[in-house]
Amino acid sequence: MIEINGVAHTFICTGDFTKARDFYGKLLPFLGLRVVADAPGTLFYCVGGRTGFGIEAAKPEHTGKRFEQGSVGLHHHCWRARSLEDVDKVHAFLNEIGAKIVHGPREDAFAPGYYSVLFEDPDGTRLEVNFVPGVGLFAPNTRIGGGYADGKHNG
Repeated sequence: MIEINGVAHTFICTGDFTKARDFYGKLLPFLGLRVVADAPGTLFYCVGGRTGFGIEAAKPEHTGKRFEQGSVGLHHHCWRARSLEDVDKVHAFLNEIGAKIVHGPREDAFAPGYYSVLFEDPDGTRLEVNFVPGVGLFAPNTRIGGGYADGKHNG
């Protein structure tokens, strides 16, 4: 057995690279990530907070398609904030840029004090920013306490 040191990076393919590049070009720097690769029309990649997040253009036969929540593959991607106030700041920023908000900042039962905002990118990929005080689920013998406050597993 080994113990990993976090998530190195996540890449997603986008059906409309131009719209996605505009969205992530605002969001990722706001989250404190810096651009390390920006190839027009094909790739955009940022790093920070001990992780990386990137987008790339989908294969031509998938151009124009949208993410379908609940289908095979990614469910959502979540970034961890350093404070509850940071989650609120992200929510305000998302409203400023016109992002689709699935749910505004609220507590859920995933971990003690779990507080998050859930939103979508232009292709409909679900994204989240959360804050969990203390060690959350890393505390010994701690398990997920339930689901979303509204009872919907998929948000």
